[in-house]
Amino acid sequence: MVDGPDLSSSPSGDGPSARPLPLSVRLLGAGVRSARSVSKAAGIDRAVEAAAEEAMVAAIESEAVERALARVLRGPAVEEAMNSALESDAVKRALVEALDSELVDEVWRRLLASDEAQHLVERIAEAPELRAAISAQSVGLIEDVGHTIGNGTRRLDSVLERIVRRVFFRKRRVEPTDRAGAATRGLALGIDALIVNLGLSGIAAIAALIASAFAGNGNGVSSFALALGTTAWLALGAFYLVGFWSLAGQTPGMRFVDIRLDVEGRGLPLGRAVKRLIGMALAWIPFGLGFLGIFFDERRRAWNDRLSRADVVYESNERTPAPWSRLELAGAAAAVAAETAKAPDPRGLRASGVVGSSPS
Repeated sequence: MVDGPDLSSSPSGDGPSARPLPLSVRLLGAGVRSARSVSKAAGIDRAVEAAAEEAMVAAIESEAVERALARVLRGPAVEEAMNSALESDAVKRALVEALDSELVDEVWRRLLASDEAQHLVERIAEAPELRAAISAQSVGLIEDVGHTIGNGTRRLDSVLERIVRRVFFRKRRVEPTDRAGAATRGLALGIDALIVNLGLSGIAAIAALIASAFAGNGNGVSSFALALGTTAWLALGAFYLVGFWSLAGQTPGMRFVDIRLDVEGRGLPLGRAVKRLIGMALAWIPFGLGFLGIFFDERRRAWNDRLSRADVVYESNERTPAPWSRLELAGAAAAVAAETAKAPDPRGLRASGVVGSSPS
């Protein structure tokens, strides 16, 4: 049996088979090649390319394309692509290598050395908000120390009172009181005396410097200078106490340990403040016996308290919550309520009014 022709091979000829192409096909091919050559020679192909390029640019700049891009960017596809890219190990390695490169270090060095960065630091340092925050932090630290010391002296007040009453065969206090005791009041008076001494020392140092500059000798302190200094110390102390009692109802020492005068309004009237000072002097004259009422009286009143009709009471040292803490609590309560509302309710308790109803 004779084998047929092999169709998989490409025989020589003009077509895929051994048969020649038709005349019409060859004429069409020759025409296309001639038209391509003529268009290339005449620059028609470049004009067509330029027209196509302008058409594509106009299509990209059209509002329809902008709307389409906006829809794509707002869709979930971009977010998913970004998340997958951030979770990719290759992207993580590229970011780490970029951060570890010398280029980033050079950028930071130039940024920190620039005049703009220096101006920014100066503006931040001079900002009133920063200064207020530093001042508030310093005052808060001093107040915390004062609260801690005040709490300790309050316990010591009760201990001293029990000891003194037992020594003098007096009955113990049955109910607690909000009147300040001897330890807290003594510490406050000591702090006030220290402040007065520091102020007087500064004034005395300036006066001594001026006197030595004019007199030309520094042979010591004369009796007149000592008497003058004592008088100045007493006058400054009296002015200090009366001034703070009448203006604020408490001295800085009293404020430090959280005690104040129990008076209506902001401070003690000036006449009563002067009477309180006189009562304090009279209580010191008989070797301090005028202060024993702090231990024996139920309201812990000394002579100066009785004369000025003003007791010394403890102040509340509880912290006032910051405004934003209440907002956080309100936000947390709202979040809990929202989660409770979203939770499944298989038994229908909300519909029946068991959950979420306020008691009448």
